[in-house]
Amino acid sequence: MSVVSYPRRLADLAAADPDRPAVTCAAASISRRELIDRADGLARRLRREGVGYGDFVTIAIPNSVDWFVATAAVWMLGATPQPVSARLPGPELDALVGLADPTVVLGVAADAFTGRIGIPTADFAGPADAVGVDDEGAPLPDLVSPAWKAPTSGGSTGRPKLIVSGEPASLDDEARPTLLVQRDGVMIMPGPLYHNGPIVWSCQALLQGNHVVVLPRFDAEATLAAIAEHRGDIIYLVPTMMKRIWRLPIEVRESYDLSSLRVVWHLAEPCPPWLKDAWIDWLGPERIIELYGGTEAQTATIITGRDWLEHRGSVGRPAEGTVKVCDPDGAEVPAGTEGEVWMRSATGEATYRYVGAEARTLEGGWESLGDHGWLDADGFLYLGDRTTDMILTGGSNVYPAEIEGVIQEHPGVRSCAVIGLPDDDLGNRVHALIEPEPAVDDPLDVAELLAFVGERLVRYKVPRTVELVDEPLRDDAGKVRRGALRAARLTDSPAG
Repeated sequence: MSVVSYPRRLADLAAADPDRPAVTCAAASISRRELIDRADGLARRLRREGVGYGDFVTIAIPNSVDWFVATAAVWMLGATPQPVSARLPGPELDALVGLADPTVVLGVAADAFTGRIGIPTADFAGPADAVGVDDEGAPLPDLVSPAWKAPTSGGSTGRPKLIVSGEPASLDDEARPTLLVQRDGVMIMPGPLYHNGPIVWSCQALLQGNHVVVLPRFDAEATLAAIAEHRGDIIYLVPTMMKRIWRLPIEVRESYDLSSLRVVWHLAEPCPPWLKDAWIDWLGPERIIELYGGTEAQTATIITGRDWLEHRGSVGRPAEGTVKVCDPDGAEVPAGTEGEVWMRSATGEATYRYVGAEARTLEGGWESLGDHGWLDADGFLYLGDRTTDMILTGGSNVYPAEIEGVIQEHPGVRSCAVIGLPDDDLGNRVHALIEPEPAVDDPLDVAELLAFVGERLVRYKVPRTVELVDEPLRDDAGKVRRGALRAARLTDSPAG
């Protein structure tokens, strides 16, 4: 075993092959040596501004080379990167910065926050400008951040929280890489780097010497073009992305050479079975790998395409003793019975800590993210919805993800979200928000859509009302805030 800090690992990679590309985003590319040099310069600037060991540094930078420079610079000081969306509305950003309480916020104007220092990306200094008189260019000390990341919640509660990793910024550089990453490979990342999945896959690939090709934002055809151009061998996707790639004209989709691709990871939202089937048929079951787990990382399940074909709808078989399904009283239920999913670490060690929230726990170290599901007789886990998203309508439990999966199968639908709205007769009615595909010939026919859904779902699950919207309902990471969508409609009558 040879455990080294993340900065030491990046420096060793640069020494071994300084000119190999480290990160590419659109027309910008940076080599391993350039990444180290630019991060070193920014780290010295941050140190002069008062950033120290263990501090949070909020990173409000969109997908770019600069995002990786900023993250590496924070690691160099033994501090913790705290990434947020660069497009957050002011009040949301204020709330998250208030929780993190950083001295410095990267990617914002100098005067963006009273009492804090903002550093826009245009001011990221190179090493020659950043060396202070006091250090005369002496190497920065080799430090290990106590938490290698602290992303924000991807949940739907609307309450801000940070999820601080329980893992330090160090790795065994002699160990086999995780996540099916290969050393010195090429990772294609079309997801937003403020979300946990893209952070994990991109950073771990970078630390294994991969050339990380990150898209400025997701574009279906540009993703395929990046694989073909850079000979990508591994990619991170969410089902929303998979659907939009699949919906490309077949002559476009099949015009790109994807022969270099070894692994297609997908996670972060439920994948409709029809879409999973389509990708398995297209690229083969051995390439399609699904992961289920939270940012909290208590445990995770992984399922290959081949195993999924034998356990359709499953997200994988958890390690023994790490997942159980319970009734509302916390009693474990038999196989095949749906309940709340509880997880715990296989080692018993804490894998995270919250800032701004408290975990839901049961005795014995069990924690819940609010998901519902069941285990089959073979121990494979199947998921429903989160407890907070379930709709009780006419005495029946309805899970939005099931309905959304059917609606998304319709060729006229680009994205959708299903919520429950108050109803005098049913208690709650199933309400669907639909973002149509851009109309080629005719606009989306709502009656035809409902008939399509009615052929696939029992009547009480078919939406009673439909609202057409012209903005995306899911972000680039496939996340939907059903709670916020519902709250925004409680004072208005939805369009029918």
